[in-house]
Amino acid sequence: MRLLLASALIASAPLLAHAQSTCTSDGQSQPVALVERFINADCARCWAESTTHIPGPSALLVDWIVPSAAQGDEAPLSAAATRDALERLQQLGRPVPAATDTHVSEVATPASAPASGRLRVMVGPAVNDYRGTSISLGRDARRAMPAAEYRYTLLLVESIPAGTEGATAPRHLVRNMLQGPWNERMQLPKEEQWLWKESRSMRLPDGADASRTRVVGWLEDAAGQAVAAAQSVCPAPQ
Repeated sequence: MRLLLASALIASAPLLAHAQSTCTSDGQSQPVALVERFINADCARCWAESTTHIPGPSALLVDWIVPSAAQGDEAPLSAAATRDALERLQQLGRPVPAATDTHVSEVATPASAPASGRLRVMVGPAVNDYRGTSISLGRDARRAMPAAEYRYTLLLVESIPAGTEGATAPRHLVRNMLQGPWNERMQLPKEEQWLWKESRSMRLPDGADASRTRVVGWLEDAAGQAVAAAQSVCPAPQ
C-alpha cells in the first residue's frame, strides 16, 4: 500500500503548482563522516546558540530534537521533536542529553568498494504532505560488500538556513526516519535482485517547509559502523 501511495504521489505531482522536481545524490561525493547533533526539546537556547560542531562539506550533518521527558508537549522545541531521536540515541548507546550532545562517526567504506554503484538516495515532489523517497545500493557495490547483516537509515531532513526560524547556524532538522535490514537473504523481485532498494512515501510533519526538505541516508554493519552514506542535493526553491 505504501509503495502504491508513493507511486501515486509522484505521478500526480505535475498537477500541483507547489510540487518540486525529483532530486538525488547523483554526482555528489560520498560523505566521509556522520555528524549527528541532538538537542533536548527543553533547551530553547540550544537551538538558537552557535554550534561548536560545524563540519566541512565532506560530512553528512543532521540535527535531532529529542522529546522532553519533563515538559512533554509543553517543551519549547516540542513541535519539532521526534521519537525517532530517542530510537537513534538508543542505537548509539547514548543517554538522552539534558541539553545537547553530538556524535561523530567515520564512514568506513570497504577498500573493495567500487567507485560506481554506490549508495544512492532520491526524493520526489511534495504532494499532500508526503514525499516519495528511496534508498538503494547498486549491483557492483552490493557484490563488493562482505556477506553480513546491514541496516539502512533514510532521513527526511529540513535544511534551515542561518538566520531563519531562530537558528544562528545552518540546521538540518530530521523530520522523518525510515530504517530496515538488508542482507543476502532478501527476497526481491527477479528484476531487482541486482540491487538493494527500498522505496517509501515519507510524511511531512506539521510545520515543515516542504521546499526545504531533502533526504540523506547511510548503511551500517552489524556493529553499527557506517560503511556508506549519501545525501541528495535539491535545487533552491523558486
